[in-house]
Amino acid sequence: WGARLPSPCPAAAPLCRPARLPAACERRCSSRVKEKLDMSMYPVESIRNFSIIAHVDHGKSTLADRLLEITGTISKTDRNKQVLDKLQVERERGITVKAQSASLFYNHEGINYLLNLIDTPGHVDFSYEVSRSLSACQGVILVVDANEGIQAQTVANFYLAFEAQLSIIPVINKIDLKNADPERVEKQVEKLFDIPTDECIRISAKQGTNVEKVLQKVIEKIPPPQCNTADPLKALVFDSTFDHYRGVVANIALFGGEIAKGHKIVSAHTKKRYEVNEVGILTPNEQPTHKLYAGQVGYVIAGMKEVTEAQIGDTLFLYKQPVEPLPGFKSAKPMVFAGMYPIDQTEYNNLKSALERLTLNDSSVTVHRDSSLALGAGWRLGFLGLLHMEVFNQRLEQEYNMSVILTAPTVPYKAVLSSAKLIKEYGKDQITIINPAQFPDKLLVSEYLEPTVLGTIVTPHEYIGKIITLCQDRRAIQKDMLYIDENRVMLKYLFPLNEIVVDFYDALKSLSSGYASFDYEDAGYQSADLIKMDILLNGNPVEELATIIHSDKAYAAGKLLCERLKETIPRQLFEIAIQAAIGKKIIARETLKAYRKNVVAKCYGGDITRRMKLLKRQAEGKRLMRKIGNVEVPRDAFIRVLKRETDK
Repeated sequence: WGARLPSPCPAAAPLCRPARLPAACERRCSSRVKEKLDMSMYPVESIRNFSIIAHVDHGKSTLADRLLEITGTISKTDRNKQVLDKLQVERERGITVKAQSASLFYNHEGINYLLNLIDTPGHVDFSYEVSRSLSACQGVILVVDANEGIQAQTVANFYLAFEAQLSIIPVINKIDLKNADPERVEKQVEKLFDIPTDECIRISAKQGTNVEKVLQKVIEKIPPPQCNTADPLKALVFDSTFDHYRGVVANIALFGGEIAKGHKIVSAHTKKRYEVNEVGILTPNEQPTHKLYAGQVGYVIAGMKEVTEAQIGDTLFLYKQPVEPLPGFKSAKPMVFAGMYPIDQTEYNNLKSALERLTLNDSSVTVHRDSSLALGAGWRLGFLGLLHMEVFNQRLEQEYNMSVILTAPTVPYKAVLSSAKLIKEYGKDQITIINPAQFPDKLLVSEYLEPTVLGTIVTPHEYIGKIITLCQDRRAIQKDMLYIDENRVMLKYLFPLNEIVVDFYDALKSLSSGYASFDYEDAGYQSADLIKMDILLNGNPVEELATIIHSDKAYAAGKLLCERLKETIPRQLFEIAIQAAIGKKIIARETLKAYRKNVVAKCYGGDITRRMKLLKRQAEGKRLMRKIGNVEVPRDAFIRVLKRETDK
């Protein structure tokens, strides 16, 4: 009879409650009863917002774990490893991909402080995450490995923080290692960043040595945010995720005013109005609060149903209290483009919704509709780098159970048009080419432009010779060379982007036994001798296999592609000529031999003219078949050729 009661949950009807609640129901009740925190006890003066920045694998996430333990945010156990790295791909690869925030409560000299920490990625492909996180902070902890010293991404991240005019606290990590040399690293920090050696804090994040000092320094050195609770609400959306049950969960930093459940808020970007359902802080799990006040960092759930409604960089304000929108973020500039197609075209709509949800969480990916004769309807996606592309693909598989075909990566080229007709058609004299099919003819163009990057390589000095040779092979121009100390050198090169996009990083690591590090930043476009290389099968061009390439590299690339096609196309009853061509000129050729029946098997001895007659008749039949025969390249052959081949 208890089942017929209108109560939403057995917990609400104590008289008829069974001895033990179902687990799911218990969870629901506990979340309802979860004590809401009162955030008004943390005025702006006692708030510190900071990020942890460093090169890959220098101990950012480990330091974040220790800070969470010291402040009592998480309990101390041996299992606390990369607590903030929540994605499966982060756990598997041991790298941070998404910047994650957490609020810590810390008592220093009798005053309660609210510390908002953001743990950032260290790889160059995710520097957009770092720059976005810094917009919500007033200071950073710059972590440097006592064993490795300053690396390329350490330099890049330092300048991101320096340009944002943030307070920088240098921390030398991993002092417990056998080969650690903190004195040498402190000298490097002083020489490169002009930070006195006595300001560096020596710690071991793994063992927890001196980590308490870091928290004290954060409170002393990093200023509180400059904002006022009395001002109207102004909140910056710096990250967002999609929840299947509650819609969009937006991470916000408040630059003025306060926000609470029931408030009517408006998005400056879409002009849509919402009612706030829940506000709270991340500790690092969601913890609801009564209100959020100016200077605090937290999350808001406001019934946003569509993934496009929570634009990262958007400003939220109260209904009928409009404010000047915050500057937001520079949109990320894609460095690498790749075609993405569903393995089966019936999966197109499912893949479309998965892409929309994942691009909400990773706003640095650009998406354009695309279609191919061989692979069907799909998209051309822009990524910040190759690792970014691989991680995005892995997240699609793991989080949305989507298997896709990713084509070989290309970079965006530009063409300056000379034809008046084309200029009129496009409405501008310069076009961007992300698909080789759009490559305009040389007669209609005054010059082609290719993207360049300014690369920074930090390496032990014994590998300089090999690395300089590698850079010259990739058409790079040396810009600078600086000895950081007696063992380490920093090289700066101007690279064409398409030369480093596929395998430069791997080649650099193998040449330097893994000691060299590499970082790059956009350096605009430069004029280049570019050509379009077509692949012909029996004289007919195959559109999907066309590539844009520098004229110096065309011969080697054409030969490689022809060889790869020869291995993947199935043999026919007639001969197939596989050719790489630039315009009308053939630069490479492979021949796929025909299947043939042994027509002379029945001849036992006898005159040779009989054998010749049979072979001649067979050759004529093959020639006729080749004229009318059509080479259908199977879909899996396209996939094998277009996919990046790691062994090539």
